[in-house]
Amino acid sequence: MEQGAWRILIVEDDQRLAELTREYLESNGLQVSIEADGALAAQRIVEEAPDLVVLDLMLPGEDGLSICRKVRDRYDGPILMLTARADDLDQVLGLETGADDYVCKPVRPRLLLARIRVLLRRRESPEGVAVNARRLQFGPLVIDSALREAWLREQLIELTGAEFDLLWLLASNGGRILSREEIFAQLRGIEYDGQDRSIDVRISRIRPKIGDDPEHPRLIKTVRGKGYLFVSEAFA
Repeated sequence: MEQGAWRILIVEDDQRLAELTREYLESNGLQVSIEADGALAAQRIVEEAPDLVVLDLMLPGEDGLSICRKVRDRYDGPILMLTARADDLDQVLGLETGADDYVCKPVRPRLLLARIRVLLRRRESPEGVAVNARRLQFGPLVIDSALREAWLREQLIELTGAEFDLLWLLASNGGRILSREEIFAQLRGIEYDGQDRSIDVRISRIRPKIGDDPEHPRLIKTVRGKGYLFVSEAFA
């Protein structure tokens, strides 16, 4: 997919910030539209189906968390949340409602563009998703990297783009412990800062979806001090 075809919807009530962001993104080949009213944002996201949504957390009419929760099962594109606070709370809440990534305000345009490009690359054609697109099966769990879908007992699992990417990364490295540093480098292209909880939140969301026990996981295990382990044999 050509970059010029990528359509971005910015949901942001700070008009000056939104316009400056639009100018910067458009100067880098993206098509950008803006919605300032949270009460109207959900309908626009569903009807226009942009390739990516940049969604501010604090909005008049309806906040970003509510919007994300409302559209997540009707919009399958990536949602990049803008949070005003650098602490964990906003970030965790955003991820738990289905956001794919987040950027803290004040927004640095180059960082925002980099995060957008990472998320958009996941929406390319199947040939662009993985060099060796294939299907993995572990008992009743099937994960297809070409279709970017997963099924449990032939029932489609509802996964966000970021959740699918993390599940595929873990499953395709079954039996090997992946550190948070390695996961961050693979999925977000940035170094792990030692504090970001986004991977942990996504793991906690993925576990029950694939039939794992959140309290006593046996499929995706946390290896203290080392990272996460996908146990292929647990599905036997």
